[in-house]
Amino acid sequence: MRAAAMLRWLAAGAALVVLLAAAPAAGFYLPGVAPTDFGKGDSLPVKVNKLTSVKTQLPYAYYSLPFCKPETIVDSAENLGEVLRGDRIENSPYVFQMREPKMCQIVCKLPVGEKEAKELKEKIEDEYRVNMILDNLPLVVSVLRQDKNIAYQGGYHVGVKGQYTGSKEEKYFIHNHLSFLVKYHKDDDSELSRIVGFEVKPYSIKHQLDDKWDGVNTRLSTCDPHANKLVTSSDSPQEVEAGKEIIFTYDVRFEESDIKWASRWDTYLLMTDDQIHWFSIVNSLMIVLFLSGMVAMIMLRTLYRDISRYNQLETQEEAQEETGWKLVHGDVFRPPTNSDLLCVYVGTGVQFFGMLLVTMIFAVLGFLSPSNRGGLMTAMLLVWVLMGLLAGYASSRLYKMFKGSEWKRITMRTAFLFPGIAFVIFFILNALIWGEKSSGAVPFTTMFALVLLWFGISVPLVFVGSYLGFKKPALEPPVKTNKIPRQIPEQAWYMNPIFTILIGGILPFGAVFIELFFILTSIWLHQFYYIFGFLFLVFVILIITCAEITVVLCYFQLCSEDYMWWWRSYLTSGSSALYLFLYAAFYFFTKLQITKLVSGILYFGYMLLASLAFFVLTGTIGFCACFWFTRLIYSSVKID
Repeated sequence: MRAAAMLRWLAAGAALVVLLAAAPAAGFYLPGVAPTDFGKGDSLPVKVNKLTSVKTQLPYAYYSLPFCKPETIVDSAENLGEVLRGDRIENSPYVFQMREPKMCQIVCKLPVGEKEAKELKEKIEDEYRVNMILDNLPLVVSVLRQDKNIAYQGGYHVGVKGQYTGSKEEKYFIHNHLSFLVKYHKDDDSELSRIVGFEVKPYSIKHQLDDKWDGVNTRLSTCDPHANKLVTSSDSPQEVEAGKEIIFTYDVRFEESDIKWASRWDTYLLMTDDQIHWFSIVNSLMIVLFLSGMVAMIMLRTLYRDISRYNQLETQEEAQEETGWKLVHGDVFRPPTNSDLLCVYVGTGVQFFGMLLVTMIFAVLGFLSPSNRGGLMTAMLLVWVLMGLLAGYASSRLYKMFKGSEWKRITMRTAFLFPGIAFVIFFILNALIWGEKSSGAVPFTTMFALVLLWFGISVPLVFVGSYLGFKKPALEPPVKTNKIPRQIPEQAWYMNPIFTILIGGILPFGAVFIELFFILTSIWLHQFYYIFGFLFLVFVILIITCAEITVVLCYFQLCSEDYMWWWRSYLTSGSSALYLFLYAAFYFFTKLQITKLVSGILYFGYMLLASLAFFVLTGTIGFCACFWFTRLIYSSVKID
């Protein structure tokens, strides 16, 4: 059943991408994001999602713990992105009636055995949070911050650790009473309402029976609305002990709100540190202005002077005294060593660039809002697959320029090199998650769907792109290449390839590292990231920085008569990925509380994959800029 649902989602996702490209941006609600109106007394079913922890990064299904279950557990249909995120959305025994408050409702009574007590204590120790959903809104707990503003945290803790008064022994207490608050916005003209907020205050209370147990109708002495006795504190908490029973209860209150349905996500996405993002943008712009000044100086002053001088040289003696980049004109377009691999890397980089650009445009236009759970990941996967066309085209065009003839071989390597590495890393990490019995483990059917996307759509598109690229006439270099390679003179220490490559990566990384902090926080600390406008600006700045630093260093390299620029231009901007990985390691040790070995391996495995993708992307941007630059300057001088 899940396989069929998955294939339906793939088909729907592909159709959505086509639809979004064709349809006008305004005037319609996206599927699953239209508002639902509720009349007084209408049923409001609460859904449960995964249990999450920032200490382990391993999500678990809600019913993996001894919580109250409905008569039959029904899985909600999940999209590809949700499954990859580890979301497992199911129904729950919590069902409210719109605008009808309830107090001290008993959900169930559960006996706790040795196994259940051990699992509950482990989850409380690892600070797991319970996530619920009502009308597509995630459950939040309001927290008062130091600046007296209210912040919201997703989900409530399974329980807490603490000590009884006068005792030093650590005990585990479960949150077994939930006080829900549902905020609604009422329509002035009708009795219909829309849900705009879903909050909870969790309590731990050791419930006492008034009389014998009579299911959900039992009277409790610790929580009785008739006697006006409600749960407002956790003064007598419910300890997690094997052999004891836990009674689960809840209250639900309804509160009218001025927040309109369209703005209900604003509280979740409230960015309190806009100024930090602006600081990030200004910091990045300063780098760009500095580099742009250098590039302008090289282009307008130095290059213009060079070209004028080269074109005015008349006598043989003057020509023999030539220095600088014109000297290497006969070697500058000589194909590099491992040119096949360079073609594959450039093709993959173009694929990444296309994917990020298209996804970011959709995100900035508001198509990938957090209300569409898993939408961002689904869109990225589908766009990546479709961009296989560009990957094949770019790699085969470059390959043909290098006088390559086996276009099918280069196509196979483009289609399988990066996706193959990513799939192997993903498969190993997934096996580790599976070993921990976490819901974050991707099911076999989803794995099959991913392989189907890769082999069924991506690979054929890479072949189509390669075929189209290879059919086109080869790119002709502006100058002829000599038969015998020129000897490269000894270089100054500061022109050492390793030194210039490592220097080249600092500025592109410097342009993005503040935004990187927020992205890592949203991924690993389970916070919402929805400032795609800022991200798009940073992306544009990254492109400019990569291009400019590579052009500057490439010019210096050619001036010192070193014509081996192909790989160096790729590695110059690509080396920023090394700094990204080092920053990820710094973030791990300073900001995260991960203690489990498997969780650490997961973190570094995924960050390695992200760094590899960043290397391919930034390297390709630098290479393309340098390729354009060399063609431009050598086509401007007269060569005898």
